[in-house]
Amino acid sequence: MSQVNDKAVGAALLAIGSFVFAYYSIWTLVIPFVDEDHQARQLFPPQWFAVAIPVFLLAVGITGIFGFL
Repeated sequence: MSQVNDKAVGAALLAIGSFVFAYYSIWTLVIPFVDEDHQARQLFPPQWFAVAIPVFLLAVGITGIFGFL
């Protein structure tokens, strides 16, 4: 029974990861070329966050790693 649960959790994590990858890829690679007044721009935050979020996560991760050494 545990193996079935592990597969379900793995499938859910894979689906979430695939969605995040696709969303971030579209946000950083496609949206800069879309007109400012297009409706698709409403689905995404400002471009500044496309850099700020990964930098913040990297800083928190490195701080966490070196904090426990």
